[in-house]
Amino acid sequence: MQGATLPASVDDRAAERPSASRRLPAVIYVLALGTFLMGTTEFVVAGLLPEIADDLRVSVARAGLAITVFAVGMIIGAPLMSMLTLRLPARMTLMLALGVFAAGHVIAAVGDGFGLLLAARFLTALATGAFWAVANVVATRAAGPAASSRAVGVVGSGAMLANVVGVPLGAFAGQLMGWRGPFWILAVLAVAAVALIARRVPHEPRGGQTVSILSELSALRSGRLWLVLAACAATSAGVLGTYTYIAPLLTDRAGIAAGLVPLVLVGFGAGALAGFLVGGRLGDVRPYATTIKAAASAAVVLAALGLLSGFAAPTVALVALLGLVGFLGTPVLIALGVRFAGRAPTLGSALTVSAFNLGTAAGSWIAGLALDSPFHTAGPAVIGAAMAAVALIPTLTLALVQGRRAQPAAG
Repeated sequence: MQGATLPASVDDRAAERPSASRRLPAVIYVLALGTFLMGTTEFVVAGLLPEIADDLRVSVARAGLAITVFAVGMIIGAPLMSMLTLRLPARMTLMLALGVFAAGHVIAAVGDGFGLLLAARFLTALATGAFWAVANVVATRAAGPAASSRAVGVVGSGAMLANVVGVPLGAFAGQLMGWRGPFWILAVLAVAAVALIARRVPHEPRGGQTVSILSELSALRSGRLWLVLAACAATSAGVLGTYTYIAPLLTDRAGIAAGLVPLVLVGFGAGALAGFLVGGRLGDVRPYATTIKAAASAAVVLAALGLLSGFAAPTVALVALLGLVGFLGTPVLIALGVRFAGRAPTLGSALTVSAFNLGTAAGSWIAGLALDSPFHTAGPAVIGAAMAAVALIPTLTLALVQGRRAQPAAG
């Protein structure tokens, strides 16, 4: 599973220009459909928390564990599955992952207990980790070296598009069909995606490759990689921890009608998609400055959201802005994680996925506790601002380290 690289410099981008007009293979868009489904399922629960809590007779804070458990499954699944599937054919791994993904959603839809819902979410997250571990590698191989970065960007945009389309539509479907409806829809779409994968992904056995797990794990000796992972976790904790409980903030504090919550989620998703695309372009030129500005901006926006959440209009605008600044540094951090992993870029990429989800798990748990603070439903945004500000420590440190390493080269 080597070769899953992301653009890290202006030179890399320039090298791709001759092939910029070449159309990508259809399989790239099939993989993007898979990431769209998985991005949808991760956060569709955020718009369904009140309904889930009422139906399963748990508090809203406890219902938020459905997102936390998914994040924990991704933490384990991404690096674990990247190792366990090294010798399986890519097509088989992708199909099995989508099959388990569909099964997990069926279990969640038919189950009648909160514990079973959590177990189904964990199983689904493991399948998501397996899919992500292979999808980028398949994309780079299908597109070829000259267009590999563009292919990875398209695959990743599926998850970003989920926040714009999938999550809001899931929230609408939940209001019309009950919270179980979106789970049935995702299960059916996953089965359809299995058929597309079977048709579009070529059968390429990977068992002949000699892969040393010890050489992969050597990436863990990189101090710069750990700084990147710390920044991933802190940023995700602040932004997505707050987003987990955005529905109660919108309805209970800002006074926005429950039927309008999906529209606000569209704003967040559009901001996230724009942040991902803009951040990638900025990161090609000034990666370290971009990560610093993204962390600082996220902290400021979250603080403003906590202070102004009693007013509907500013809250709606700040939620959209949070999507923009919250994802501005994401593609840059992933690219840096791949670069600093050295000879183990796949593991580096998987570890950034784990770090983002570790931050989501910790952030959503802490944000749930903040609901009982004097700030009530604004508590997650207030504590989220502090967690996002913590990301300034590793990003500033990384910039200083890189500056010192560049000085001898310049001399």
